[in-house]
Amino acid sequence: MAVPAAEARPIPQMFVSETDSFVSPSKLPGDALQRTYLNLYDKAKRRGSDPGRNILLKGMAAEGGRVRSATKAEVHRSIGVLTRAAVPAAGGAASPQLEAIAACESGGDPTAIGGGGLYRGKYQFTYETWQSVGGGGDPAAAPEAEQDRRAAALLARDGAGQWPVCGA
Repeated sequence: MAVPAAEARPIPQMFVSETDSFVSPSKLPGDALQRTYLNLYDKAKRRGSDPGRNILLKGMAAEGGRVRSATKAEVHRSIGVLTRAAVPAAGGAASPQLEAIAACESGGDPTAIGGGGLYRGKYQFTYETWQSVGGGGDPAAAPEAEQDRRAAALLARDGAGQWPVCGA
């Protein structure tokens, strides 16, 4: 039985900004496109880039200070930009040896936490080791590019023995 229009529930809205602007979930691009965009957005942030406004979650600015949903074409265009931001600049990337160590230690996840919280970040640093190569704070909260630099310094200083299983 059809529900009369007067009794129909409105489509839920997704909160997207502090100015009470909303984006309708029905207007968002497909799931796979959303996942790709969000993964690249997060990776660009981890690399230390400023990916700018998250157009998928915060929408696009429109006339009169309003916000509208990003179109599929705009998300595709942003994916191209985010792909370039997520890839480290030449010379700034981790060496193939460090990439292999990171893949083994954490699956390449710079936010990984293992060993009951003892090992942290892409290279599973202890706080003590992280500090010994000039790191401050939590290694798992540091940008990926910084983790790469600190791991390269550790590798140069002490060799791959710092990663007894994955560095062998």
